[in-house]
Amino acid sequence: TTVLTDPELHAQWLIDVKGMADRIISMREALKSGLAREGSVHNWDHLTNQIGMFCYTGMNPEQVERLIKEFSVYLTKDGRISIAGVSSRNVDYLASAMHQVTK
Repeated sequence: TTVLTDPELHAQWLIDVKGMADRIISMREALKSGLAREGSVHNWDHLTNQIGMFCYTGMNPEQVERLIKEFSVYLTKDGRISIAGVSSRNVDYLASAMHQVTK
């Protein structure tokens, strides 16, 4: 409650939360752009239409299994991935891997 009741801390907290949310949005956009750059012909709009730290990729269990085994990209069997774990350093690798298993 300290953060919520102290005006200065609350203001800083709002800035920090906005920064985290913006980073997640930018990683979603970068992943979608990376898939297009890789030559994917699939519609990946759902990546940027969703909100939050997790994202349903739309990949099937076989594609997920390939991502795990061939590319060491870990996600749930239903294709849900943690966008919070995507960074500017690994987003292109992820886009390439996703393209490879979905083409």
